[in-house]
Amino acid sequence: MLPHSNDITGDRLASALVEHDSTDIVATWASDTSDLRAAQRLRHDVFVKEMGATPARNGLGNHDCESDRFDAFCDHLLIKTKPDREPGQVIGTYRVMRPAQALRAGGFYSDTEFDLTPIAALRSGALELGRTCVHPAWRNGTVIMAMWRALGSYMLAHQLDTMIGCASISLADQGYAAASLRERLRHTHLAAPHWQVHPRDALPVDDLAGHAPAEKVTIPPLIKGYLRCGARVLGPPARDLVFNTADLPMMLRFGDLSARYRNHFLGR
Repeated sequence: MLPHSNDITGDRLASALVEHDSTDIVATWASDTSDLRAAQRLRHDVFVKEMGATPARNGLGNHDCESDRFDAFCDHLLIKTKPDREPGQVIGTYRVMRPAQALRAGGFYSDTEFDLTPIAALRSGALELGRTCVHPAWRNGTVIMAMWRALGSYMLAHQLDTMIGCASISLADQGYAAASLRERLRHTHLAAPHWQVHPRDALPVDDLAGHAPAEKVTIPPLIKGYLRCGARVLGPPARDLVFNTADLPMMLRFGDLSARYRNHFLGR
C-alpha cells in the first residue's frame, strides 16, 4: 500500500476495483511504488513531453516522472493493458483524494488554486479528481469509460457523493480560448451562486473573452464528457503557470448524474 493510504482495507479496495468489459484493458489501483512510478511516467509523457508542463524540481520522482507532494496522500487509479496484449502497460490514470487524505495533506490540491470556502459543506463527501491522462494511442473513449466505472465503484465503497476537480485548458494561445469557453459555459453550466468558488490567480477572462467568439470554441473532450454527465462549473478559471493551463473548477454530484451516463459510473 502506498504511503498515507493505509486506511483503505483490502476488502474496501477490492470493492472499488472494477474490470472493464473490454478484452484489452483492466482497471486497478496502485498498490506499491512501482505502480505509482508507472502512473507518474505516463503523466510525464503527457503533461511534460506532449503538453509542455514544467517538471517539478522537488526530488520526489525520477527525471522521467511527473510528481508532487500530494501523490503520497492519494490513491491512483490505473488502466492497464492485459498481460496477453502487453506486459501491463499503464495507458490511463486518475489521481483521487478522499476527505481523510486531504486532511492529512493539509487540503485538496484544488485548495492551492481556489478558495473553496463556498463548498465547505460538501467536503466530507467529496472526492477530488486530478492528473487525468490517457496514452495517445488509447484516446477513443474506452479508457475514460473504464475509469469512470471504477471511480463510481470507489465512491460507493467510501460513501462519497460529490466529485470536484480542475479541468485544464491550454494557454498556448495566451488564454483566449479558455476565457471564451468560460464565457460560453457560464450561460449554460454555471453552478448555483452559493457554490461558486474564487481563483487565487485568476485568468483575466474579461480582457480576453472578446478575442475568440465563444460559439467557435471547441470544448475539450474530457470537459465535454463531464458536462454531459451533469457537471457544473464552479466559477472562473485559475492560471496554472507550471502546466501552462487555465484550470476550470468543476463539480459533479451523484444526484445530478444524467440518466444516460449513470450506468457509466454506477453500472446497472
